[in-house]
Amino acid sequence: MTRLRNAGRVSANWLILVAALAAAVGLWLGMRVLAPAPGPALSFVVLYPAPRELPAFQLDRSDGGKLTLDDWKGRWTVVFFGYTNCPDVCPTTLSDFKQAWKRLPAATRQRVRFDFVSVDPQRDTPAQLARYVGFFDPEFVAASGDDEQLTRITHALGLVYARGEPKDGTYDVDHSASAVLIDPQGRQAGVLRPPFDAEKIAADLTTLAGAR
Repeated sequence: MTRLRNAGRVSANWLILVAALAAAVGLWLGMRVLAPAPGPALSFVVLYPAPRELPAFQLDRSDGGKLTLDDWKGRWTVVFFGYTNCPDVCPTTLSDFKQAWKRLPAATRQRVRFDFVSVDPQRDTPAQLARYVGFFDPEFVAASGDDEQLTRITHALGLVYARGEPKDGTYDVDHSASAVLIDPQGRQAGVLRPPFDAEKIAADLTTLAGAR
């Protein structure tokens, strides 16, 4: 029975990975074929030729509330998917975002937000997420949810994640290293690719927040 359960977990992880990878490839091909997006001149953020509509979803925030598609409306939101036990990519990314946030003018901060979504809900409880993200900045939003909700939104965003097999009581999670940009209409507007440049990110977000 244990062998069957392990096989089921591996199959589920591969299904998640393959489905999301297909979405990512399709998105990449679309970006290669279409012309560059019109709009303000940016130095780091890559805007898509046309924003992409996203499906409804519901995740659990670390503060006890819910994170839904409606919460991504009304501002520019930078969203990164990772996990708190991540040894390098996640803390480095959130450190860069912390520096970008510190560089934003006060007026821009009213129209911009950074969200961290964990793809490891089994270990990343609301309390753990609150402590982890709060270390970087208490204004950052943290959330997670079950695989049904996580797969729905990551697949739509062209991102991937897959958990490894437990070993000695722990496991790693493979996940996309890019962050996504959500526009004030709750659509996927672009992408931020590593290595991240805090100064350029802050400048681009300031431009976007001030654009009419």
